[in-house]
Amino acid sequence: MPRPHHRLVSTCVGTVTAGLLATGAALAAPDDEPARGSGTAFGAYLDYGPSGVARIPSLSRWLGGREIRVGHTYLPGDSWAGIEGRVPFLEDWARWRRAKEDRMFVLNVPLQARNEGRVPDWQVVQLIRAGAQGEYDRHFRRLAERLVELGVPDTVVVLGWEMNGTTYTHRCGPDPENWKAYWTRVVNTMRSVPGQRFKFDFTPNRGTDAIPWTRCYPGDDVVDVIGMDSYDQGPGRTFDDHVSQPYGLQQHVDFAKAHGKEISYPEWGLFRNGDNPEYVRRMLRWIDQHHPLYHTITDYCPHGVWQCKQNPKSSKAFRDALAEQGPVVVPTPVVPTPVVPTPVVPTPVVPTPVVPTPVVPTPDVPTPQVPTPQIPTPEVPTPPVPTPEVPTPPVPTPEVPSPTAPTPVAPEPEVSVPPVVPPAPTPEASPTPAPTQAVPDPAPTRPAPTPSQPPKPQPKPDPKPRPQQPVNSTQWCLPFDFGDWLSKLIGGQSLCIGLGFGWEGDSGFWPF
Repeated sequence: MPRPHHRLVSTCVGTVTAGLLATGAALAAPDDEPARGSGTAFGAYLDYGPSGVARIPSLSRWLGGREIRVGHTYLPGDSWAGIEGRVPFLEDWARWRRAKEDRMFVLNVPLQARNEGRVPDWQVVQLIRAGAQGEYDRHFRRLAERLVELGVPDTVVVLGWEMNGTTYTHRCGPDPENWKAYWTRVVNTMRSVPGQRFKFDFTPNRGTDAIPWTRCYPGDDVVDVIGMDSYDQGPGRTFDDHVSQPYGLQQHVDFAKAHGKEISYPEWGLFRNGDNPEYVRRMLRWIDQHHPLYHTITDYCPHGVWQCKQNPKSSKAFRDALAEQGPVVVPTPVVPTPVVPTPVVPTPVVPTPVVPTPVVPTPDVPTPQVPTPQIPTPEVPTPPVPTPEVPTPPVPTPEVPSPTAPTPVAPEPEVSVPPVVPPAPTPEASPTPAPTQAVPDPAPTRPAPTPSQPPKPQPKPDPKPRPQQPVNSTQWCLPFDFGDWLSKLIGGQSLCIGLGFGWEGDSGFWPF
């Protein structure tokens, strides 16, 4: 049973319907019609590189075979090399575009390097003025030449997008007049490259944002398409707010029409309000009504409806609106063809005699089972192996002999014996030279021991010195051996006798 307020609603609806029928105004407003998916070129941003190209066929299958005609990517704005198109993924997109004549390649191109570097306004002013004076012309000429070389001279260039906001370094707000001069210089530079057929898309954010986007519009001569990025976020809480707000969807359409330009929606999708199927349906109906050149939904979380699984209701609304239904097939009536029965002549079947094959029984010969003897494995005791004790030989300490200094033997003094007067010489006696004083041997020097080697023993002096016969002496010395004990007592081992002959002075020396 319906609730009271449901009955009231039903009654009101019935009354309004009756009134409309009575007045002949049975047509619904355009926004109330279901979105059918127009013939506008449709695409999605799936990724900037080769994976974005590879995902296009999968999105097409998800939409029941709906053809994806728009490929959309962005050049990196971190350096001028990226803005010049010196990135390998451009080749993948160009190859996809060339595969079919009716395809469209949309390329977002930054106007400044460090495009997301949070550059302050005073520095943005300097960059804008440098661009307006032509300091960056060479970068955009190289980009145009590269696109022509890749075979995509009809690329739609979304130049300096969302310029009315605060996100990017290529924003317009700090110096709108020089920004427009900069845009004009870039467009003329790229158009000067032979073979190009570019379309330049001027695409602000929906709404006022930091500056009304109409103040940044550079002129009809350098703009081919007027686009708008419109996500499910403020300003405005409902889709009707998005339409009617200043610089919103309606003013976008009116402005483009006043300037004789086509419109586009390079970026749109869910955002601040979560899974909102009403926004998706209303946006698709808006596109159906105003026939833009192209539109591409941003398909990654939180904006997307195919790759992002957190928006299932919006995903269903999108698929229901854009899925390819296929042509209506009218069944062709089938006229039955009369079948004339053909008489069947039976073919006689001659039975083939079956000759039985004798079966020779195979005797079962029992296989004797020979028991396998079990050989016991003898247990061999493992004798304990004693660990030999290796004696540690004592290391002998070499005895270093202490050097012993030889004790020198002092020569004992000679005991002089009084001369004995010999008898008178005979003529045959030969003169004897006078004895000289005996010089004792010097005392041996004590050797100093060296630490590196033991001292060499010194030879001991002869304990029995032999006195030599003095030269030209008047004594006659004869050696006598008295033995050791007597030699030590008398201190000598020779006996000398003095001779005198009475001439040659007192010596008594006989010259013969």
